[in-house]
Amino acid sequence: MRLKGFVYRAHNPKWAFAANSGDGAAVTGGRFNPVGMQALYTSLRFETAWLEAQQGFPFKAQPMTLCAYEVDCQDVLDLTDAAVLAGQGISPADLGCAWKDLSARGITPPSWAMTQRLAGAGTAGIIVPSFASGAGAGDVNVVFWHWAADPPHRVRVIDDAGRLPRDGRSWR
Repeated sequence: MRLKGFVYRAHNPKWAFAANSGDGAAVTGGRFNPVGMQALYTSLRFETAWLEAQQGFPFKAQPMTLCAYEVDCQDVLDLTDAAVLAGQGISPADLGCAWKDLSARGITPPSWAMTQRLAGAGTAGIIVPSFASGAGAGDVNVVFWHWAADPPHRVRVIDDAGRLPRDGRSWR
């Protein structure tokens, strides 16, 4: 499917100069990307982006830089749709697996195996439920594995006023 519209991402302010980067996800891995694979984690609502970014600090919110992105991206799968899940041979348990625990024990999480299969087949991104603490049915994320400044996989941070820092020098 084609996803066209806006998504949101809350960044640690230290990394706001790299708003389009998936480098952090590649270094640490994530639910939908193994270590070494870039991914851009975004949300359909800015409230969900904030919730996702605060997962480690549920009782003490930390500073974040909230960015909006303009999206015009082909090759996106909506894994919130039960028919799409079934058609791809994916179970909801695969999406919600305990990926951190599994990877720490040297076991490839089902979500990583799914990611590698879909991204390898040309899927640019997936729409998935949020698994953040406190997330509800309306909290949905979009994870991109293939994105660029232009279509067919356009994901562009909106910064018309040039407010985002250009590099990390302010954080020395």
